[in-house]
Amino acid sequence: MSSQVQTKWGQFIPLVTVFFFWGFVAASNDILIPVFKKAFDLTQGQSQLVSVAFYVAYTVGSLLYMLISHLTKGDIINRLGYKNSLALGLSISALGTLLFYPAANNGSFVLMLSGLFIVGLGFSLQQTVANPLAIALGPIATGSQRLITAGGINNLGTTIGPLIVSFAIFGAASSDNVTASIESVKIPYLILGVAFLLVAVMLKFSSLPDRVISDDIVVDDVTSETKHALRFPQLVLGMIAIFVYVGVEVSTASNLPAYLEKDLGFLTKDVAPYISLYWASLMIGRWTGAVGAFTSNKTNQTILKFIAPYLAFAVFLGVNALMDHDLAPFYVYAALILVLVFADILSKGNPAKMLLLFASLGIVALVIGMSTSGTVSVYAFTSVGLFCSTLWPCIFTLAISGLGKSTNQGSNFLIMMIMGGGIVSWIQGFVADATSIHMSYVVGVVCFAYLAFYAIRVGNILKKQGISFDQPVSGGH
Repeated sequence: MSSQVQTKWGQFIPLVTVFFFWGFVAASNDILIPVFKKAFDLTQGQSQLVSVAFYVAYTVGSLLYMLISHLTKGDIINRLGYKNSLALGLSISALGTLLFYPAANNGSFVLMLSGLFIVGLGFSLQQTVANPLAIALGPIATGSQRLITAGGINNLGTTIGPLIVSFAIFGAASSDNVTASIESVKIPYLILGVAFLLVAVMLKFSSLPDRVISDDIVVDDVTSETKHALRFPQLVLGMIAIFVYVGVEVSTASNLPAYLEKDLGFLTKDVAPYISLYWASLMIGRWTGAVGAFTSNKTNQTILKFIAPYLAFAVFLGVNALMDHDLAPFYVYAALILVLVFADILSKGNPAKMLLLFASLGIVALVIGMSTSGTVSVYAFTSVGLFCSTLWPCIFTLAISGLGKSTNQGSNFLIMMIMGGGIVSWIQGFVADATSIHMSYVVGVVCFAYLAFYAIRVGNILKKQGISFDQPVSGGH
């Protein structure tokens, strides 16, 4: 595939539909949490089981992939083919959405969680296929650009997902309907399941290649590779870093509806624009960090770093305008975007410096949020999305640097740690039950503090190994 001279857009465009679904469902979970909390009379900690079920599925799926590949002595995806694997992953996710129907009819929280778990299980397989395939659909030199583009589609899903699901459950923003029965959830998710199946069929009959690596490549012995990979301190510490990064990213958003409702008096139907803003903040940050992949001219990069984030912000404003939400409260957020832009410029694209700087800003944002109230606190909490936006590629790059033949094994370990999105959200929920939603964000402060520590520690570790980072990184998860 490396001999290709240009990206195969006819193949790439159908592929990125799965990236959209990942973002759409992940962000929509933040709307389900307050709905389930009221419908099933849950505590804040119990309501976060929604995140646990969804994100732990990624880890279980990754473990199953490793186990099956090891037992069959060959990469299972290479055996099935890429198109078949994507179609299978989408079909598994569609089965998960089907559970929403009996779950809603019987008022079963356990069935709802089971449905989300199965959706996440399908996503795990899709992630394993789609990321390397996106890189392979063109010259290796522009592989990162394709992942950045795919990440932008993912962020579009996270931005509009909460708005569409909220509209499907509650109706128009101006509606007087302020409550939702659990049965109102089943229709939008059944429609989502149909969409999964339609895309599965589309990808099955698309021009996507079935394989991009040689069929005679087999999986190395898992036990020996595991032991070898775990000898690297940058990977072991990086696994914890991925865990807490995904944790603070997800928990900040998943606990935000409860804060808006309980502390600020928002109606459940009115929280969607703020959840959308949080996830749009990641899109804003990633578009900013991505400009270096499209031009090497320093002047053009600087100009684009001011233009790209506001284009992303305009997308957020546009989709909310289409949903008939009042935009007036959000214009002030444009000032916070400048903080992101200047921080990105100061980091000079160095992953360790960027991780340290953005983690520190994340701590500042959460401390301001906990020490203030009203609009100031809301925007402080949502700005965490800005400072989480580029942390995935920073951590991932630092963690797998110098691993050599254990790079693939190390990457798989890092993907497993996505479960932090569920576990940390759960922990914050229980802290909220013991203290308050407002003060529970101290959990996020601890997460960012570890990320700042990792940035400093891994820099020293890699320096001793003769590894330095003078090239910028971009992208995101």
